[in-house]
Amino acid sequence: MKLLGRSAVLGLIVVAAGWYLTRPQPLSPDVFNGITADSENGAIIFAAAGCASCHNADDQPPELLSGGRRFASPFGTFIAPNISSDPTHGVGNWPDVALASAIMVGVGRDGEHLFPAFPYTSYNKADVQDVADLIAYLRTLPASDQPSQPHEVGFPFNLRVTLGPWKALFEGDDWALQDAATPEIARGRYLVEALGHCTECHTSRNALGGVDRSRWLAGAENPSGDGRIPNITPAALTWSASEISEYLKSGFTPEFDTAGGEMAAVVRNTSKLTDGDRDAIAAYLKAIPAIANETP
Repeated sequence: MKLLGRSAVLGLIVVAAGWYLTRPQPLSPDVFNGITADSENGAIIFAAAGCASCHNADDQPPELLSGGRRFASPFGTFIAPNISSDPTHGVGNWPDVALASAIMVGVGRDGEHLFPAFPYTSYNKADVQDVADLIAYLRTLPASDQPSQPHEVGFPFNLRVTLGPWKALFEGDDWALQDAATPEIARGRYLVEALGHCTECHTSRNALGGVDRSRWLAGAENPSGDGRIPNITPAALTWSASEISEYLKSGFTPEFDTAGGEMAAVVRNTSKLTDGDRDAIAAYLKAIPAIANETP
């Protein structure tokens, strides 16, 4: 009995330690000390990060971030929240550091873990200045009084306490392409791996929903069950760098097809970047390891 009691106490200590180590940890309140936000650059970050692609409803102007877009997954359906400047239903009353904590470490205003359907596992590599600029730009956008809808996620995936251990396993902030041979490739890496979060769609995931880094950007099943998201490593994407850059600007492929589906929204965003940034993305995509398509 004594041994059983000691085992129970030890088990409780382990659980408590695990909870403490994986508890939600927002950013430090002084994260923006010494930083002056630039909303004009924030507009570029907004486009690069694809904020409107998720938080804008189909029938609304792209600047109205009223939420409501649905994202099916094996774990349930996640519904993008209202992140407009509305003080009640949006994030208008959120302090800047609270917004930055949501964006960069996946911690909500009330100190809760956020579901990784929001791509903070990519945004955690964003520059703090860029995040400050993005928040400044978000403050300039119109308000929507559309209430956010609850996610449709069942037990046990709705238990946010489980997200702490998930983050410990999968929330790394290292670069997938460790060595960027040129400043242009380094810029492309930042745009693709951090702001653009391309891997969130173009990389397959394991049973727990973590990205399979061994198949970086090599394609994935569509979470909605409708087809497959393509491989964009050099093994499958054989376009030249200039053709990739042009596609990101105009949406036209070398065969004069046009971007469709979710990529149409991506191109609407990348078309707002500079030619230099689109060229940098193309250079990065040509520099990453070629990974063959998975065999059926």
